[in-house]
Amino acid sequence: MNEEQQLTKREKRERRQREKEADQRTGRRDKFVLKIRNYSVVFVVIALIGYGLYLLIQDSEAKGKDFSHAVPLMGVNHIAVGSQLPEYTSDPPTSGPHYDQTARSGFREETISDQNLIHNLEHGDVWIAYHPRLADKIKEELKQFSAAKVIITPRATNETDMALAAWGRLDAFNIENNTLPVERIKDFIKRYTNKGPEKVPGASGGI
Repeated sequence: MNEEQQLTKREKRERRQREKEADQRTGRRDKFVLKIRNYSVVFVVIALIGYGLYLLIQDSEAKGKDFSHAVPLMGVNHIAVGSQLPEYTSDPPTSGPHYDQTARSGFREETISDQNLIHNLEHGDVWIAYHPRLADKIKEELKQFSAAKVIITPRATNETDMALAAWGRLDAFNIENNTLPVERIKDFIKRYTNKGPEKVPGASGGI
């Protein structure tokens, strides 16, 4: 007679109960482990997303010295093409009377009127005005800054090799050792894009 046959009904019932409780404990333990594992995965995903956002914010913030200075504002009046122009408070101007039409953003090889570009600044664009005398190497490097809210144009009346202009801000400087100050330009763009009195998407139309 085997062990199973020797057990009384009560003993069999008790053994089944113990086995059931053991299975329940194992099931609870497995569920707990699975829950911990799922929470760990969620935590890691949230941490990675948070770190990614942190890097994105860090990359979008200006980190270097601000070489620009504030320029007294001259208003936002529109004038007709051919109107008598005022004496602006900076060269190139960063505010003041301007034409109705804006200029298309991006790198441009043709000269564009200051009065059109002031309108871009009013919309929060950044204007990089480079002197045509600059080496082709520098002009080619400037193309990396082409963006929806950045316009890059030649300007023969610049007093310096380059001028970075935004609404009411100006950073004018000469190029040293034939080397473009990339970080200086990046920082200016990060600091002063969308700082104009009108928040308008980058100009795809215009002249």
